[in-house]
Amino acid sequence: MQPARADTVATYVMTGGSSGFGALTAATLAGTPKTRVIIGARSPVDPADSLDVTGLDSVRAFATSVRERLGGSRIDGLLLNAGGIRSDADGRTTDGYETTFVLNHLGHYLLARLLLPVLAAGARIVLTTSGTHDPATKASLAVPRHADAGLLAHPERDPDRDAKPRRAGQRAYTAAKLCAILTARSLRARPEVRERTATVIAFDPGQVFGTGLVRDLPAPMRVAWAVLGTGVGAPLRRFQPTLNSAAAAGQALTDLADGSRRAPDERGYAALRSGHLTWIDPSSLAVRDDLAEALWADSAQLVGLDGGASG
Repeated sequence: MQPARADTVATYVMTGGSSGFGALTAATLAGTPKTRVIIGARSPVDPADSLDVTGLDSVRAFATSVRERLGGSRIDGLLLNAGGIRSDADGRTTDGYETTFVLNHLGHYLLARLLLPVLAAGARIVLTTSGTHDPATKASLAVPRHADAGLLAHPERDPDRDAKPRRAGQRAYTAAKLCAILTARSLRARPEVRERTATVIAFDPGQVFGTGLVRDLPAPMRVAWAVLGTGVGAPLRRFQPTLNSAAAAGQALTDLADGSRRAPDERGYAALRSGHLTWIDPSSLAVRDDLAEALWADSAQLVGLDGGASG
C-alpha cells in the first residue's frame, strides 16, 4: 500500500463498503494512517453517510454532503462497489427506473459525475463489474444483448424482453455490469479525468459467496449463498478460477484503490481469477466506443445532467 502524503489525509469515498468484501476493503483502508474513508450506506452510523444508490435524490444528497465535508481537500479514491441482482426485472425505483439497472449502473454514474470536480490529482476510480457480462466467461447467467440505457431503465419497452422473470432479472444484472465497464471507458476519456491524471479501472471480483449481492433473491438462494461463503465453499474454488474468497476480493479491491496494483495498459479491466488479479479484455460489446458514448449521453438524460461537463 502506498503511504499517505505526510502533510495530507488521503480520502476515499465508497459504496458497497458495509458488507462482504467491500467491508474488508473499507476496514483496511480506514486502518491506514492519515486516511479517511467515507462509506455511503442505507443504514450508516453517521446520518451524513446515508445513501440509497437506487434513489437519485439520495445520491445527490450524499454527493453534496461529501463535497461539504471535504472542505478544501479532494478525493483520492472513488470506489463504486455496491451491487445486487433480483429474481426479475419488475422492480422500480422512486424515479420509475428498473431497480437493478439503477443499483448497478445509473446511481453510480450520477455519483461519479457529481464528484468528478473534487477528484485529487492522480485519483483512482474503481467500478465493480462482473465477468457475467461476457459470454466467454461461460457463467450461468443470461448475457446482455445491449447497453441501451432507455430500454434498461424501462425494460417494459424492450420488444425482446425475456418472457421468463428469472431470465429477465439475470439479463438486467449482466447488462448493468456491462454498463459499468462502458462507463469506465467513457470516464477515462473525460477531460477532467485526464487533466487530473486519474486512473479508472473496472474490477471483476469473480463470484464471491457470502456477500450481499443476492439479498433480493428468494430465501433458499440467499441461504445457499451464505453457506457457500463459509468454509463449505472453499473446495469449489480449487476447480473454478472465477470463484474467489471474500478476503482475496477485498485485498484486490484495496490494491486497486490505493495504487498498489496498477493497470499495465489502457484496457483497465481487472479480473480476479483464482485469487490473483489479471488484466484481460472484456466482452466485444464492452470495448465499443459508440456504445460507451451513447450510454454516457443517455444516462445523463436519465439523471438530468447534460452529456458534457460534470457536476
